[in-house]
Amino acid sequence: MVKYLLLITSIVLTFISFTQDVNENAETELSESEIQAIIDSNEIYYQEIEESFNYQTGIIELPTGNAKLNIPKGFHFLDQEQSISLLTEYWGNPEDQSVLGLIKPIDVALFDENSWVFIISFDEMGYVEDDDAADIDYDELEQDLIQETNEGNQFRISQGYGSMEFLGWAEAPYYDQNKKVLHWAKEMHFEDQEENTLNYNLRILGRKGVFMFNAVAGISELEVVNNNVDAVLGSIEFNEGYSYFDFDPDMDDVAAWSIGGLVAGKVLAKVGFFALIVKFWKLIVLGIAGIGSFIWKRKKSNKDSTPRAIE
Repeated sequence: MVKYLLLITSIVLTFISFTQDVNENAETELSESEIQAIIDSNEIYYQEIEESFNYQTGIIELPTGNAKLNIPKGFHFLDQEQSISLLTEYWGNPEDQSVLGLIKPIDVALFDENSWVFIISFDEMGYVEDDDAADIDYDELEQDLIQETNEGNQFRISQGYGSMEFLGWAEAPYYDQNKKVLHWAKEMHFEDQEENTLNYNLRILGRKGVFMFNAVAGISELEVVNNNVDAVLGSIEFNEGYSYFDFDPDMDDVAAWSIGGLVAGKVLAKVGFFALIVKFWKLIVLGIAGIGSFIWKRKKSNKDSTPRAIE
């Protein structure tokens, strides 16, 4: 822990020093060795964070939702406390206590360029009736969500968060009537992010509520996320008596949400303007002021002349 704190202190002091230099002279050019030293410090910092997490495999008993996870081959599980820490402290999202954990590919580190994870949560909203599933106009819903998201940016900014845009479906909504699973994916643009963000949504309907699996990735990772959706869906297993097919109309509550409502989600309410998770970790670790962007652009220009996403 002492080593970890000393490392963070060293990086912060380095950023303060360089930020002062840049502010004094906007034309300041850092030497190649100075740039590389900062890059190396950040890479060590990422590695230290990654190694501090305690991953699990096998069967995970979830704290709520009356189900368990059988972690798919090639994946790790991060528990509730550590997942919330990652999302808030390192990726810069508002805290959400409904998060139960996350699963990530073993072969991709959390702070890699191509990192992606599925965030897991449960909403005890009750039994969601699916009678409307075949009647929803998802093209119309897409346009409504684009408008609502844009209108919500003033509120987001007033709360200290950057603006965001919903650019459209990365994968159009689809409801699997047999498995009682809803799929859709959104392409989002968050302020100051070069690569658009993929929010891939899975909703697994149960007797008492809905499990929500939300993939967080760069839009360039859409294909690899798609290729792993079946494995992720197969990981959840309701406890006996709690599947969608165990619904008892004499005992169970019916949710106010419909299938269409699940897709629209809470984006239509103020709280929903913070519900879309994004990876802001480079902004946090590389510095809040212009120094982070300055160093990263210098790193890219040194590496090659072709623009690359830094999601």
